Amino acid sequence: MASAELDYTIEIPDQPCWSQKNSPSPGGKEAETRQPVVILLGWGGCKDKNLAKYSAIYYKRKLLELLFDYEIEKEPLLFHVFSNGGVMLYRYVLELLQTRRFCHLRVVGTIFDSAPGDSNLAGALRALAAILERRAAMLRLLLLVAFALVVVLFHVLLAPITALFHTHFYDRLQDAGSRWPELYLYSRADEVVLARDVERMVEARLARRVLARSVDFVSSAHVSHLRDYPTYYTSLCVDFMRNCVRC
Repeated sequence: MASAELDYTIEIPDQPCWSQKNSPSPGGKEAETRQPVVILLGWGGCKDKNLAKYSAIYYKRKLLELLFDYEIEKEPLLFHVFSNGGVMLYRYVLELLQTRRFCHLRVVGTIFDSAPGDSNLAGALRALAAILERRAAMLRLLLLVAFALVVVLFHVLLAPITALFHTHFYDRLQDAGSRWPELYLYSRADEVVLARDVERMVEARLARRVLARSVDFVSSAHVSHLRDYPTYYTSLCVDFMRNCVRC
């Protein structure tokens, strides 16, 4: 494990990934495709054991996988982003990718799981309740009430001021300048991030000529699509990744 400030896991496969196994290239050598680096940006309150199920999707196919920090200058990058917690971090990653220091990195695609959602107090309370589920009932109730009051006061008193110099992550993502493919995995049964928010985002990205695809799992709950539909979910992620990196 890493330091107490930031936990990360790095798994390196024993063998490289080939676009055509044992198939020679026109020059007489085997054609090697660079291994993709898959970066998992977890939801609020998630732990290593939660993300382990998702990292297995890529690791089993002998692909380089990491949760956060690694030397990735020469590798194609694919982001797998979960819930609004992951999207909030991803929003700043996009901004960093526009800077001189990181503009040379090659992102090939992004998968959004149960995200992104627009401002939704009820959904935010459900998400916070899930994070606090192991707390004492009275403490959990007090924290939820305090959070709701802070959010309401913020929107009434501070939102008009902060809007002058800060853009909401949902709005920023709609207008993002990135042009790599995006895959949105969501469900109309999600009570935390509403399906209509995801669908509106997909429409906005398509309008900006981004190759965006969405899949509605219909009945699975928030960040539970892999649990309820493991085979289908895995195939969607793997096919998307292969199309992005030609692996």
